[in-house]
Amino acid sequence: MSRASFILTTATVLGAALALGSSGCRGGTSEDPPVHLTPDMDWQAHRLAQSHSPIFSDHRAMRPVDKNAVAHGFTEEERAKNLKEDSSFFHGLNRSGQPVARMPIAVDAALLARGQERYGIFCAPCHDATGSGKGIVEQRSGGAFAGIPPYTLDRLKAAPDGELFQTITNGKGRMPGYASQIPERDRWAIVSWMRVLQTSQGGQVDMLTDEEKRKLKPADQAGGAK
Repeated sequence: MSRASFILTTATVLGAALALGSSGCRGGTSEDPPVHLTPDMDWQAHRLAQSHSPIFSDHRAMRPVDKNAVAHGFTEEERAKNLKEDSSFFHGLNRSGQPVARMPIAVDAALLARGQERYGIFCAPCHDATGSGKGIVEQRSGGAFAGIPPYTLDRLKAAPDGELFQTITNGKGRMPGYASQIPERDRWAIVSWMRVLQTSQGGQVDMLTDEEKRKLKPADQAGGAK
């Protein structure tokens, strides 16, 4: 037998044996785990969330993010939203940790309309649509929610915008926080509408334009713009 014939015959026999062996395993069952030729990192030592670890001094398997870590892969908008680095917008606080005097976003008709809508949903049930503190919850609470302060108090009129934002975010007294229900921009919209209510309740006819004065009813002209 020539060398070429030997090589061809050997290759044919081995190929047939391999094909026969492969076909014999198809559909078969085994209690042994399959052979994993390239394990990569499929089987590495790891800890479950909230579990104990003897490696670190605080014994926590979950490691806190280093304060000097830098986020990558975000657009500028995504970075601001996820990292919340703008303290004035996301927390209503300046760099010194004090409430900002004025809201950090521009107030326009769209923001006021949004604030009026959100205020009607989340705030009016307790504070009333006018901010009087006599909402339906106060009226029907049997005294449990009596004494809700009106927005026209000098203390609230003089309060920084950031303080009102903080109150909406974290709550105060009997009022719960709304951080989980109202996004930051909507909280600022509500603050803007609260300022509208404060201004309207204490407004005077002289503050109006001539066109606005012509639209007033006689009672409003006599007692001031309400």
